[in-house]
Amino acid sequence: MIKPIDLCSQIWAEPFNSKEFSEWVVQGTTPGYDASLKLYKDLKKLGFAIILLTGRDEAQRSITEKILKDAGYSGWVQLLLRGQEDQGKAATQYKSEQRSRMVKKGFKLHGNTGDQWSDLQGFAVADRSFKVPNPLYYIA
Repeated sequence: MIKPIDLCSQIWAEPFNSKEFSEWVVQGTTPGYDASLKLYKDLKKLGFAIILLTGRDEAQRSITEKILKDAGYSGWVQLLLRGQEDQGKAATQYKSEQRSRMVKKGFKLHGNTGDQWSDLQGFAVADRSFKVPNPLYYIA
């Protein structure tokens, strides 16, 4: 099961395991980050349209929305999750395609924040990208 790492005994988080991750997500106990929530609220106050793009599956929409709302997130424009047609795609490809769709719909990508390099790489990148640490796992 995915768990926080003991930084005293390990240098890196565990490699991503999609089966374990899915089991963990449905528990509804994924932690939030206070700094991310503050940034989210500040951007909403400034009038930015917030689009959330995740590698989670569409089948996890309800629990993902609950986790977000319980953590204090609300009022996003879209929450994009992997559909059937996205299964098996590498994270960078999937997220690039989703960002491209948003640009084609007329959205300007001012900023992009992610805890994995695959969140920030590819095409249709934002004006500014911000990599945040993730002590739980990494996508190789």
